[in-house]
Amino acid sequence: MPIGTFTSVLHKEGDLYVADCPEVGTVSRGKTVEEAVANLKEATELYLEEFPPDGSSRPLVTVFEARYA
Repeated sequence: MPIGTFTSVLHKEGDLYVADCPEVGTVSRGKTVEEAVANLKEATELYLEEFPPDGSSRPLVTVFEARYA
């Protein structure tokens, strides 16, 4: 079984952490960062079992600055 490296982007919503994998589009949540990432890993593995990657390129993730009040 192949192993891939994926990104986890987290933010807090109320009492939960929401984890998003931009490469695959999976999302999960947990009461702690560790739980959210573990749940995201499980969701991503289940997704990839059904929809294996087709070898296309990974999305480009970057950062930018914005002004705000």
